[in-house]
Amino acid sequence: MAKVSTGDVHVNAPLTNVSIAYLQSASDFIASRVFPNLPVGKRSDRYYTYDRGEFNRDDMEERAPATESAGSEYSIDNTPTYYCKVYALHHDVPDEIRANSDSMLNPDMEATTFVTQKALIKREQLWVSKYFTSGVWTSQITGVASSPSTNEVLKWSDANSNPVENIRAGRLAMKQSTGFTANKLVLSLAVYNVLVDHPDIVDRIKYSGGVGPSNPAIVTLQALTQLFEVDEILIMSAIENTAKEGLTASHSFIGGNHALLVHAAKAPGLMTPSAGYTFSWTGMVGSGNEGNRIKRFRMEHLEADRVEIQMAFDQKLVAADLGYIFLNII
Repeated sequence: MAKVSTGDVHVNAPLTNVSIAYLQSASDFIASRVFPNLPVGKRSDRYYTYDRGEFNRDDMEERAPATESAGSEYSIDNTPTYYCKVYALHHDVPDEIRANSDSMLNPDMEATTFVTQKALIKREQLWVSKYFTSGVWTSQITGVASSPSTNEVLKWSDANSNPVENIRAGRLAMKQSTGFTANKLVLSLAVYNVLVDHPDIVDRIKYSGGVGPSNPAIVTLQALTQLFEVDEILIMSAIENTAKEGLTASHSFIGGNHALLVHAAKAPGLMTPSAGYTFSWTGMVGSGNEGNRIKRFRMEHLEADRVEIQMAFDQKLVAADLGYIFLNII
């Protein structure tokens, strides 16, 4: 039996609240906002999936008097599982630093912000490797510089491309193959910046009315959301420093040059289809709904207090046919 540590008993609630607030306000990161978050008390378990084809078949038949109605069946797959891996990082606050800090500084708060930022970057990277890449979704479209063929479209950075038609085709294909409509669009910041200046999109906004010399056509996020007929567009604008510690910083956007259409459930539920779910383990003492907690405990041999963040979650691909990705679209 594992021993209960002092850190488990004394999870620092105020610092955990700071961390949770930071997670909610860090709008550059989208990993927690695309698919529903499902807090779970068990680190691993099974979940159930249904065969949509069996629900979409026309099985009803005409019924003659004094006869039984036609019967139909559906199957449930209980083999899918989730397993919440635990990720952790700490930052030590030495006694000398705290004693010598000016009054406007708060080393514990700064340490919390520091490790939370690292946790956000980690989760964003994992989201990209899980969903925002090739070989994941049933429908995969690649942007090309010229002469697009099957499963290719002209890159949206080309003025002759037609991103509105491409998105509409993706929504139509998903609806036809699944019965569900794409309701979210994830764009890297680089792709978003190309779209707001795309001549076809600017023209559509321009001729929507109310545009004149004193009111130029400006493609806003809201206008783009309406134009693409989705409930929400999420912009991946988080960056990371890919250089090793001690070397010159080398910053880049985590999201690359992709775009992803998905059907995401508004909230987790039984028989609620969604392209993905995030299972967050809340079974540890003091964990928030996203499986995160902050601990502060004494490291006497270092004469320092340790601020440690821990996150436990599993980002699961649930329905590959409820995603439609555009790779290297600019």
